[in-house]
Amino acid sequence: MDNESKEVNPDREWAQRVLCSDESCIGVIGPDGRCKECGQPYAGQLPDFTASAPDDEAEAAPEHEIAGNTMGAEDASGQAWQSAEDAMAEDDDEWSGRRLCSDGNCIGVIGPDGRCKECGRPEST
Repeated sequence: MDNESKEVNPDREWAQRVLCSDESCIGVIGPDGRCKECGQPYAGQLPDFTASAPDDEAEAAPEHEIAGNTMGAEDASGQAWQSAEDAMAEDDDEWSGRRLCSDGNCIGVIGPDGRCKECGRPEST
């Protein structure tokens, strides 16, 4: 069997998902017209994605041209924007450097003043 013919484009699948019409549900509608999470049928007419979907990736817009995607794009001055990987690396450094409040019931972190940002408790050493 040819696996390439059955390969699904994850970007296309993501763009064509239909959310459950029950606003308190987190599910998506499956091919049978029912929510995969709660089982309720979709309320309304399901959209037909077969007519508007590009047949191959050559017809699809380049990734940096998709609305809201800034990866690989440049601003008006020609400066390249920060890549997602660089931003995530900075977030990881900040995340790993945080100090949690010593009170086990508190969700806060210790601020630059040595006190918890949530409850105000001083950092215990």
